[in-house]
Amino acid sequence: MSKTNPGNFFEDFSLGQVIEHATPRTLTEGDRAAYGALYPTRFALPSSAEFAAGCGLSPAPVEELIAFHIAFGKTVPDISLNAVANLGYAECRFHRPLVPGDTLRTRSEVIGLKENSNGRTGVVYVRSTATDQRGEIALDWCRWVMVHKRDHSSPAPETVVPDLAPAVAAEQLVIPAGLDFGSYDFAAAGEPHTFDDYRVGEKIDHVDGVTLTDAEHMLATRLWQNTAKVHFNTEARTDGRRLVYGGHIISLARALAFNGLANAQLIAAINAGAHVAPAFAGDTVYAWSEVLDKAETAAPGVGALRLRLVATRGRDETMTLRESEGERAGRYAEGVLLDLDHWVLVPR
Repeated sequence: MSKTNPGNFFEDFSLGQVIEHATPRTLTEGDRAAYGALYPTRFALPSSAEFAAGCGLSPAPVEELIAFHIAFGKTVPDISLNAVANLGYAECRFHRPLVPGDTLRTRSEVIGLKENSNGRTGVVYVRSTATDQRGEIALDWCRWVMVHKRDHSSPAPETVVPDLAPAVAAEQLVIPAGLDFGSYDFAAAGEPHTFDDYRVGEKIDHVDGVTLTDAEHMLATRLWQNTAKVHFNTEARTDGRRLVYGGHIISLARALAFNGLANAQLIAAINAGAHVAPAFAGDTVYAWSEVLDKAETAAPGVGALRLRLVATRGRDETMTLRESEGERAGRYAEGVLLDLDHWVLVPR
């Protein structure tokens, strides 16, 4: 009997199944440094211990997406090792900032199953929860992933598609204890724009672009201990290309968003996310944002912006999300890679 783990196929999942994922992971200052080397991030709060302390957070937290990638990576060997693609996210909340020395472990519950009409793949819906060394929730989220079937003739399970909230309500955002933007250092942050300077419906072109390389996206994916075959093994896809981990595109777009949103210091929640198209080495990624909503918070000087962050292959100066005419009307515009709806915290 083999002692190796071939990963779960679609028929291995059952509704209500709970999976405790292996290999707890301790965050280090090395993660902060590696993240900054991989992505052009310049947000002051995770970059400067002094700035973070001035905002009421000490020690300085790491970027929220470091925690997301690590927690997500724990789920891959059990959920998406045999995936065709990761399809989307919902109901993701960051419950508290994480600092070097914190240790994350993740568990997932299967909350939905749907076999595809081709009979060769199916979609698995899971709710995952990452806890720290004290057993406190650090973040939780839902995602759905398309997974190969082992046996195409195996019967389809009962279809259950979970009813997921279209967005995390503003009143459900978790504001970090002690966060205070009352004495915010705009010069150190890099831009003067506050909560009041943004209007719902406004679009922001983040201008800069970064060309993807195999070396960088594979290094990043290894850093998060994500073992999905399609990111590393050219034999895992019929086209012989390594698929870029979707989280790599999220972090890249978030870092590019600094230009125009430098004061969006913390991500509070991810409402929804879709990896619209695959990305590969050689693609040049740009980003733009749209302000979807605004909300005040009880924390001193802190407001929340709900943003749509869009990553594109090649720069789209028109900032078009969906086609409006022709056969593709209503579909995502050509070149869109990522559509990410999220809440950020900014000074008021």
